[in-house]
Amino acid sequence: MDDKQAYQKKLQASLDEWQANIDKLRAQARQAQADARIGYEEQIAELRKRRDEMEKQLEELRASQSAAWSDVKAGVEKAWDDMNKAMQDAWNRFG
Repeated sequence: MDDKQAYQKKLQASLDEWQANIDKLRAQARQAQADARIGYEEQIAELRKRRDEMEKQLEELRASQSAAWSDVKAGVEKAWDDMNKAMQDAWNRFG
């Protein structure tokens, strides 16, 4: 397995984990009071948007040529860090 494939597997695992966490937040939102539910829904919408962006970047990474994937990787790293922070913020707020 080359570096690109290993990196793709790492990103896919992160995407799957983030989706599971978003699903957990959605379940908590269903049980929350009306005021709290609004906060949950806003946070979930933001997390889903960021997760979808990461999914697109992973597809770009998969489609990139071996020589160019390191350029794509730099953008993915930034988005990955942003998503991790957003997910942590959500868990700190609602978890």
